[in-house]
Amino acid sequence: MYDAIDARISLLQSSDHGAATMTTDARWDGLLLDCRLATLRDDGAPYGLVEDAALGWKDGEITFADTRRNLSAPPDALARRVESAHGALVTPGLIDCHTHLVFAGDRAAEFDLRLNGASYAEIAKAGGGIVSTVAKTRAASEDELLAQSLARARALRADGVTTMEIKSGYGLDLATETKMLHVARRIGDELGVGVRTTFLGAHAVPPEFAGRQADYVDEVCIHMLPAIAHSGLADAVDAFCENIAFTPSETRRVFETARALGLRVKLHADQLSNCGGAALAAEFAALSADHLEYTDAAGVRAFAAAGCVAVMLPGAFYALRETRLPPLAEFRERGVPLAVASDLNPGTSPLLSLRHAMNMACTLFRMTPEEALRGVTVNAARALGLEDRGRLLPGLRADFVVWDVDQPAALSYWIGGGLVRRSIIAGRDIA
Repeated sequence: MYDAIDARISLLQSSDHGAATMTTDARWDGLLLDCRLATLRDDGAPYGLVEDAALGWKDGEITFADTRRNLSAPPDALARRVESAHGALVTPGLIDCHTHLVFAGDRAAEFDLRLNGASYAEIAKAGGGIVSTVAKTRAASEDELLAQSLARARALRADGVTTMEIKSGYGLDLATETKMLHVARRIGDELGVGVRTTFLGAHAVPPEFAGRQADYVDEVCIHMLPAIAHSGLADAVDAFCENIAFTPSETRRVFETARALGLRVKLHADQLSNCGGAALAAEFAALSADHLEYTDAAGVRAFAAAGCVAVMLPGAFYALRETRLPPLAEFRERGVPLAVASDLNPGTSPLLSLRHAMNMACTLFRMTPEEALRGVTVNAARALGLEDRGRLLPGLRADFVVWDVDQPAALSYWIGGGLVRRSIIAGRDIA
């Protein structure tokens, strides 16, 4: 009897093993054929372009990105789902490495004032600018703030953005800064996009600290930064180092505190004047410094030596009708990586399109289309400390966009319009 039972158990185990073998599928999740891949790899080819290419992915990672003839087996044997891109261009997902998209209200009235002759500095000193958005953001509930901000994030996603950085900085008190960072994380969950969060408490002096800027720096360094670091809500710390904002010595204190808490730093630097912001950012091995219109030769040298990323923000340059160009030639000569971002914010760059920022980087700053595309992929990823995305290479995150264009320069050439055919984020189709 026992022999019969043992034989039956053995048969059942054998059947279970066979069923598991039959249902286990080692094939890739997807394989895209007949596409032109702008891999952005550094192989000497412009854009790292691969013709008659194929792109495979599994479990959120790229498994193949090369010419179709280099596939190791027939497509159906390699992937569960095989599709044709019909000759379309495929690029890495775009990365917007500098946004302020979480805020309440808008500042359209200030746009009117600027067009009637008021400067950004004059508006700020009169109680407008950042502090006017602070009042509206403090008054909004977390759900209200999420609802307003989601619309802006959706616009970026529809334009090919698969990862975005989102800063705080419109709360200027611990409760509201925390609320903003919560909203930023919720945007990532709601939309399926990658989100990196940045604490920007040193953005402006709030009304309750008027005339007491040093006291507010104390508040940021002694109370806010430790609480934010403990919460785990911020991936980095930023500051606005400028003659209308925080001095280099105040910024240094913020950065020293952030470093002691284990947080990387970024910096709004040299936008309206040369305060030595680029050199200060380099001293702290900042992920990036952004704007940089007034950066001098010493700042460029320091930046190059530190390996920092220079982030170009042509939307603010355009909206403020600035005329001082960032030192692009010097950055290129020194091999400084150049990124491009929207700087989406309510006051100085109400820009809902990263592709439009690419176009402005080309037309206003004379960046090439390849520099612009690398600026919103490879170098933007570097500006966020992300090594797993920004190029189409096996082992990297499967973030990519299929475009209704057939050449990479077209992404910077067209101004506006919907060019995205399909976006994949971490291997998943995003509606």
